[in-house]
Amino acid sequence: MIMKDYIFTSESVSEGHPDKVCDKVSDTVVDLYLSKFNESRVACETLTTTNKVILSGEIRGPEISPDEIEKEVRKAVEDIRYQ
Repeated sequence: MIMKDYIFTSESVSEGHPDKVCDKVSDTVVDLYLSKFNESRVACETLTTTNKVILSGEIRGPEISPDEIEKEVRKAVEDIRYQ
């Protein structure tokens, strides 16, 4: 049976949109842990607002200092020119 009536939707956000910033930051944290131990398990959620990034989630992997994580997150935000 083929449906004749349907609604197609999609989401698209522009560069610099907070959703893209959050995705980039989360990916950066995952990559950081995997680069140190390829069997790390990382569930990272990122929340952003003006001048603030909040990381939450659960990580099973090597000990990485908060300073190193912060450095990588700041670099990710700077790389996408979102300040």
